[in-house]
Amino acid sequence: MDATTERLARYVSSLRYDGLSAVAVHEGKRHLIDSLGCAMGGYRSEPADIARRVAPAWSGTPAARILGDGRTTTPEAAAFANSVMIRFLDANDTYITTGSGHPSDMLGALLAAAESRDASGRDLLLATIAGYEVFGALADHVPLRDRGWDQGVFVAPASAAGAGLLFGLSPERMANALAIAVTANVATRQTRAGDLAMWKGCATAVAAKAGLFAAQLAQEGMTGPTAAFEGRHGLWEQVTGRFELGALGGDDRPFAIERTNFKSFATEYHAQAPVSLALDLRRKVSVTQIEAIEVRIYAMAHSEIGSEPAKWDPQTRETADHSLPYMLAVALTDGRVGPASFEPARYLDPALRPLMRRIQVVEHPEFTRRFPQALVSEVEIRTRAGDRLVERAEYPKGHAKHPMTDADVVTKFRDLTADVLRPAQVDAALDQLWRLEQCGRIASLLDLFTA
Repeated sequence: MDATTERLARYVSSLRYDGLSAVAVHEGKRHLIDSLGCAMGGYRSEPADIARRVAPAWSGTPAARILGDGRTTTPEAAAFANSVMIRFLDANDTYITTGSGHPSDMLGALLAAAESRDASGRDLLLATIAGYEVFGALADHVPLRDRGWDQGVFVAPASAAGAGLLFGLSPERMANALAIAVTANVATRQTRAGDLAMWKGCATAVAAKAGLFAAQLAQEGMTGPTAAFEGRHGLWEQVTGRFELGALGGDDRPFAIERTNFKSFATEYHAQAPVSLALDLRRKVSVTQIEAIEVRIYAMAHSEIGSEPAKWDPQTRETADHSLPYMLAVALTDGRVGPASFEPARYLDPALRPLMRRIQVVEHPEFTRRFPQALVSEVEIRTRAGDRLVERAEYPKGHAKHPMTDADVVTKFRDLTADVLRPAQVDAALDQLWRLEQCGRIASLLDLFTA
């Protein structure tokens, strides 16, 4: 195996629960709570319904359950369906450095793998932290977006690593799982360009499923390409360019899960700060007084949510939650942005278009220079009377440097699960998740996530 594959495989295989820091374990619980809440919030969505309709076509042993309805299917089908639910609202966590993406997209696969292996809470926490570490190790050095590739390139090997730990793979077989996942799962970024479709929330679910499958194959002895990263036509040459992995978590070094950001709002991550600023400004000025709005933001955010014409006239839910003009118009008009903001009746409302047309989004060179160390956003409103009101933020609430509290995470979980789970289920699920290291069988936790 090439050096990159071997280093990741040996690192992941060497991790033990007793070697995790208390901070990493606590963050693992917080991210699982957040992600399971997001899954229940996305349970009734059309993409999740499609995934659940397809899943029963497969069955076998071992099996895993689909979150929400509790039916069993293959671990791979459960991985896909569960990750689609986690991803749908675009409310799940985000990792941002040189590269970016949503590491919690892999958790549908890890939950399915954990149940199929009758794993414990400690096993799931270890697999989660390991998977996030592989995701972060790659994202720290690879600007996938700039090269036109999608984050599934990170999610597939991260899922293979976490699932491989749950399957008890040797270092050699872990390397094969990673090599298969890396080589076979290179996705283009067309998923997130222009008018967005349902696939925006499903692409990384496919990558998570593929990572799980790679670990299953390696467990049975399947060998993978011997130079998946560094060899001829490998990832370095075809996709990422050459890179060197940095220090990995452990031995008093923080884990990637500790640097992974939460979302306060169910929106694309770079909209978190501007939406919050707009809500602050709404308390100072009424919509009827607004003459114009200028949003100054860093280049990545400008490109992602404020540059394409489709963002000023969203025709799909997926485009709406990646449209900064739409989200700001809703925030200023309704005083909130939540899942209901992305129903067709709201994002197609012609009454919002005049305000959206008065919104300009520009890249600010200084903000771009400071990214990703800071995520600076500034919103300026000019009133019809000629007044100017400006609000600025360095980090959105939920960023690792401006964290959500445990109480914030619980409130978000309760809000997202309220329409699917009974209050007693919500209480029991939170109690078990906060004490996950004491859980003997993940199946007992998943029992609580049946609608």
